[in-house]
Amino acid sequence: MTPPDETGGDTAAPARYGRSKVPLVLFAIGLAVAAGAVAAMLWLDISNRQIGGLVIALSIVLLLMGIPVGVAMLGAALLGLYAISGLRVVTSTMESAVFDGAESWSYSVIPMFILMGMILWKSGLTETAFESARRWLGWLPGGLAVATNFAGAALAASSGSTIGITYALGRVSIPEMLKSGYHPRLAVGSVAAAGTLGQIIPPSLLLVVYAGAAAVPVGHQLLAGVLPGLILAAAFALMIVVHASLRPGLAPRVDMSTVTWAMRWTSLVGVLPILLVIVVVIGGLFAGIFTATEAGVFGMLTALVFGTFHQLRGGRGWRAVGTMCRESVVGTLLGTASVFLLIIGVEVLTRAMALSQVPNMLAQGILDMGLGRVEILLMLILVYLFLGMFMDTLAMMLLTIPVLLTPLQAVGVDPLWFGVFLVVMAEVGLLTPPLGILTFIVHRIASDPEANLGTTITLATVFRGVAPFAVTAILVLLLLIAFPQIATWLPEAGAGS
Repeated sequence: MTPPDETGGDTAAPARYGRSKVPLVLFAIGLAVAAGAVAAMLWLDISNRQIGGLVIALSIVLLLMGIPVGVAMLGAALLGLYAISGLRVVTSTMESAVFDGAESWSYSVIPMFILMGMILWKSGLTETAFESARRWLGWLPGGLAVATNFAGAALAASSGSTIGITYALGRVSIPEMLKSGYHPRLAVGSVAAAGTLGQIIPPSLLLVVYAGAAAVPVGHQLLAGVLPGLILAAAFALMIVVHASLRPGLAPRVDMSTVTWAMRWTSLVGVLPILLVIVVVIGGLFAGIFTATEAGVFGMLTALVFGTFHQLRGGRGWRAVGTMCRESVVGTLLGTASVFLLIIGVEVLTRAMALSQVPNMLAQGILDMGLGRVEILLMLILVYLFLGMFMDTLAMMLLTIPVLLTPLQAVGVDPLWFGVFLVVMAEVGLLTPPLGILTFIVHRIASDPEANLGTTITLATVFRGVAPFAVTAILVLLLLIAFPQIATWLPEAGAGS
């Protein structure tokens, strides 16, 4: 299987899977707009707030032109700093931002989480999750799709890679569902939706990056994602069951008569390593035994022990163990470097926003409008749906955190809660057109004759398949807005333990 994204953090995904080459005409238009923004910042007599707005606009234009996320944010922010304060501030920022952006102890968990997920994937331990879920849940209406969903939740709680989960499940579950007579829309939609759980249920690199950018404790932020992630997985499963019950032709019942209870219990043995990794990471955080970094280290060591045992038990020998370790380390280095480039970019962008006073202006504007917490969050759902149509996940998050955090805190939005809200919206953006990275990945998997079993699955079919899941995710967000304690209860309980 060709590796979908060896970063483990999905940072390379947009360029490789979610976005085709930018047409020359659109690139030329973007170049003209970018040149206009640069000229306005450098040579027009405009206010700092106007410069801050142009920095955001320039970042978005550069992203739409296909410039890597970190480079686009860093370049636009440095230009804004130069326009506001001159070359001296740019020089001092570059001298300090690389260290200040990366030295945070909270970010030390990133390479451990990536390495843990890479080991689980490269060792082949993730391949057992779907089969176990199929044996236990296949009897339900839409049982194979439900099994795919909960297998995704289990993999999310042990690896945290959206694209890795999508590939691991897609190769196995799509042909299985098509073979059982499932409609292609449900088959591909359930795989894409299961992938979105990868950055909501800890360990989640997006939650870690958000915690660093928002200056909140990483361990508490990770715990904040547990209950919302489980609720989202349950909501997806309920939607599948209801949909399959109302339209039986969508997902014919699977004959489970050959699956005995002994086979069900035996299948759990293969999932035990994943469950133990989950217990070590989430249980250790909640009980206060580990810090977030220590949880990442011990989770990685647990994955390494079971991954090595799995390779040796399969008769592949120590050479295969060495290959697993080498590929996991290389993937981790690539992923860590790409994530930290983004972190440095957001550090410089935050400084530019602070000098421009744009967040303060927005905060005051929101207060003057008299909008409450609920109205603002409902408005942000629409904003993030729009941004998700054109921007990848991390870009959308990192561009908006420095701008929105101050206004939201002014109306009483808990930063921990907003991290969960933002990650859920970012993952919904992975499903929605026209960018919809996960839809392109699932379409690529489903285009393989070995996966589609001769059934033609178009990109439009995939988009129609993910639509009910995107709507379900929005409904879960509305539930979180109505009951914010769903996200904040576990961190508070963990802090008190």
